[in-house]
Amino acid sequence: MRTGIVILNYNDYDTTLKMLNQIKNYKILDLIVIVDNGSRDDSYKRLKKEENDKIKVIKTDRNSGYASGNNYGLKYLSDKNIDYVIISNPDVLVSEEVIKELKKDLETNNISLIAPIIKENDSISKGWELPGFKEDLISNITYFHKYSKKMLSYSDNYYNKKIVPVEVVHGCFFMIKYNDFKEMDFFDENTFLYYEENILGKKLQDNNKITAVDTTLSVIHDLSVSVDKSLNSLKKYKILKMSQFYYEKKYNKLNIFGLFLLRLFYYISYGISFLYLLIGGSKK
Repeated sequence: MRTGIVILNYNDYDTTLKMLNQIKNYKILDLIVIVDNGSRDDSYKRLKKEENDKIKVIKTDRNSGYASGNNYGLKYLSDKNIDYVIISNPDVLVSEEVIKELKKDLETNNISLIAPIIKENDSISKGWELPGFKEDLISNITYFHKYSKKMLSYSDNYYNKKIVPVEVVHGCFFMIKYNDFKEMDFFDENTFLYYEENILGKKLQDNNKITAVDTTLSVIHDLSVSVDKSLNSLKKYKILKMSQFYYEKKYNKLNIFGLFLLRLFYYISYGISFLYLLIGGSKK
């Protein structure tokens, strides 16, 4: 059973090379695919030098986002006889033993997607429930948005077994059965960034596929290194809300009134954030 990994790079050669050097000798990995997602620097040229029989470096014509870039790599694997594929950010630290155990989880359990616990800064992610209109609306209300994440979190005593089913896992690192992913046409490319995890979780659920977390395994995520280098906070917030709106409209079939409320509270919170940054900047 062959295992591949897709790593997306955008203007971040150093971080991607660091991860490549970490994993390139892992025997558990049969193929490493690095997708340069339309970088504007010399990332592709520099990464191409690392290519060999196991490491393949490919590039897109432009940066169409996380989902589209990863799909480019996933489709490249279509004729490579890959059974399990890992989707990973370049800013992840993972041991070979963790990958071996994740693969074993998929081989011995009736699940489609498995993820480890994600450790990032002072927090950990063990997966969460799919958001509905209520949680997404609250996330758009200034000062109350932080409660929306808590509403979707499972209780600590829920994680009382090695393999625990969840509805959504962190998108920075997970392993999935390739054919199951292919059957669902991989990621939905209608988002540029954010909400890919929720959309994937919803697609898996709608296709009666199980998503789970292995509570005995973990990786370290150097949170949003690549994103923070290329996007400012207000632009990220706007992209996040565009993805949220698409998710609610397409996957939760939210009615016109609900969509109007989402959009209204987004504009209010965006305006408040803009004023806050404007006032903060004028004090410097």
